[in-house]
Amino acid sequence: MDKSFQRSSLLVTFFSLFFIPVSISVPFIHLHGVNDQCSNAEARSFTQLLRNLSSSPGYCLEIGNGEQDSMSMPLMQQASIACEKVKQMKELSQGYNIVAQSQGNMVARGLIEFCDDAPPVLNYVSLGGPHAGISIIPKCPVGARHPFCQLQESEVYLDSSQDHIAPCGYIKLATEISEYMEHCKFLPKLNNERPNERNSTYKERFTSLQNLVLVMFEGDKIVVPKETCLFGFYPDGATTPLLPPQQTKLYTEDWIGLKTLDDAGKVKFVGVPGDHLEMAHDDVVKYVVPYLQNQLTFSS
Repeated sequence: MDKSFQRSSLLVTFFSLFFIPVSISVPFIHLHGVNDQCSNAEARSFTQLLRNLSSSPGYCLEIGNGEQDSMSMPLMQQASIACEKVKQMKELSQGYNIVAQSQGNMVARGLIEFCDDAPPVLNYVSLGGPHAGISIIPKCPVGARHPFCQLQESEVYLDSSQDHIAPCGYIKLATEISEYMEHCKFLPKLNNERPNERNSTYKERFTSLQNLVLVMFEGDKIVVPKETCLFGFYPDGATTPLLPPQQTKLYTEDWIGLKTLDDAGKVKFVGVPGDHLEMAHDDVVKYVVPYLQNQLTFSS
């Protein structure tokens, strides 16, 4: 046998031993909603449930002190803190998935769109997220004393509210669209709504998702309209008709790439029974878990 052929065969065999494909589960982060924190029993048990069902490593990502900061810290700052935390987590360096609840979706999308030099987000599952805004101020529990609970519509777009009441960053009052566009400090930027400030980078990053799962709760009375969880909303300046996502300008003009993702078959619009964040176990298994079971492949 030709010696050069023998040497080549030996080299191929030698190198193949050191380049065996190895697959690992993609880790996920869980972003809780407003007035919650990772150490609370419900948030802690939900993260653990997702770990158990998916067999993937997962982490509840806390912003500041949790419950208080989720209500009081402006969303741009929350997203910035989340960005730095994600970049410091070696476990996420090759890419990760996100499961976010309610207001946590504003932080999640801030991570995807605004975070520079960050690891890629592969799959993103949104549970009850106010993506297109909320049209009324949610009612607080009886006895709650946070300034948000005394907020009047006329105060929503004041700097004092925008800087100290996180939900004001995504309240979109139909009768105050000009005020919203000019003074709301988070959602108009996140949704690329201002014509003279549209940023193609936000769209490029959002369309890099492999899968986007948008879950709406059919009985939701907290996030109004509930269709905002799917990017549905009212026309500017009106409270009727309620437009499905595909008829909004955000979609038709593709401000953040939602239409691009949808055309590629990467968006799942899902409606489940229940009030806000009341998700049945079977629905978690069906609509969340499959998007936490993807794997990354490396050569060892």
